[in-house]
Amino acid sequence: MLNAKLAAKSHSDHRTVVHLCERVAIGAEDVIVIGGPCAVESLEQMQQIAQTLSTSYVQALRGGVYKPRTSPYSFQGMGIDGLRVLASVRQQYGMPVVTEVMAIAQIEPVCAYADMLQVGSRNMQNFELLKALGEANKPVLLKRGLAATIEEFVMAAEYILAHGNPNVVLCERGIRSFDSYTRNVLDLGAVVALKQLTHLPVIVDPSHATGKRELIPDLARAAIACGADGLIIECHPEPEQSVSDARQALSLNAMTALVDSLAPVAAAIGRKLGSNSAKNDEKTSAEKVLLTR
Repeated sequence: MLNAKLAAKSHSDHRTVVHLCERVAIGAEDVIVIGGPCAVESLEQMQQIAQTLSTSYVQALRGGVYKPRTSPYSFQGMGIDGLRVLASVRQQYGMPVVTEVMAIAQIEPVCAYADMLQVGSRNMQNFELLKALGEANKPVLLKRGLAATIEEFVMAAEYILAHGNPNVVLCERGIRSFDSYTRNVLDLGAVVALKQLTHLPVIVDPSHATGKRELIPDLARAAIACGADGLIIECHPEPEQSVSDARQALSLNAMTALVDSLAPVAAAIGRKLGSNSAKNDEKTSAEKVLLTR
């Protein structure tokens, strides 16, 4: 990669592990799953989602509070109130949260409430934002631009790294093409290439790639099979009622079924699904009951 001095892999075993919290890390042996709605709509909505996902192999929550929308008249997110919802749910269920930041002015409040800052596709080459995120003290999830080459994607990560933040995770979320059947074209070849070229963790977003919920499970499994370090997937208690991206949101039942189906795929390539503290607590309690009998 041209001038990718910091993102480029220096040797075959060179890899970075990015920690969202003490028990959740992206880029290690475990495959990480991040789940949640496109947009935070209410505390009740996020509690319902977190309650379900915390008993599955989903390790982190996603939810947008600052929303980049094509129309200025569409729902733009709950802002600071949404950040407070995410913080409340994180405290209640012990799951780190990921949310998007669109402007430099949003970095400070998002850092105060979230565990990972997401750069959306539209901002992949917002270089002033990338520089500012390089000075932040939180991990950054960088999504590929909708028409970005692999080199442009890596160099966008280089901006963050060059300004002092080593904790960058790359996210392949599909690129625009002539075919309108899917929302974008999921480039799994880029996942393999990025894992060979860089030491940074790579995850996949099949929700934005396909735009159709029925296509998500198979592509999620394919992403893990080709070496992705994790997935970020949209789900909602009532998908059709979602205020944004309703067509690609999975139901909570479909989400947990999908996550369960990933285990044998991960095992086939010598990896495993990351553990969830709530699920571990549940298992530990069951073991204690057996020991007391």
